[in-house]
Amino acid sequence: MKKWIDLPPVWLALFLCLAWLIGWLLPLRLFGEVGAVAGAGLIGAGLLLMAWAVVEMRRARTTVIPHREPVALVTTGPFSLSRNPIYLADAMILSGAILWWDAAVALLLVPVFMRLISHRFIQAEEDRLARGFGPAWDAWSLRVRRWL
Repeated sequence: MKKWIDLPPVWLALFLCLAWLIGWLLPLRLFGEVGAVAGAGLIGAGLLLMAWAVVEMRRARTTVIPHREPVALVTTGPFSLSRNPIYLADAMILSGAILWWDAAVALLLVPVFMRLISHRFIQAEEDRLARGFGPAWDAWSLRVRRWL
């Protein structure tokens, strides 16, 4: 797949469309108003987490583009809680949208999305970080979990 199209936001958009379609085709409504409120909260929290992570990466003057070489190992802010806060935010946004749309069956997409992101992006990124930052990466990766 072309690198310019093989980006996490594209995959998130695809999974959001798929979740909406599943909710429309298989309308198993379980969450109601509580789901809408929880979903909005998850979407908002995911957007805030993503923005915080991007700010930390910009401060370190390193890339947020998955296929590029990082110039700094960012371990501050949300990176002290998760090695992948932007991908965690993506999963929160997907989960939130599914709750908001009351598309219960589509919740099955969340672990699929997380596995796909791990396979397509996280493993290669972590390999680059390990090569580029050696012992600093080792110490941080032992201290901070991949997702949360």
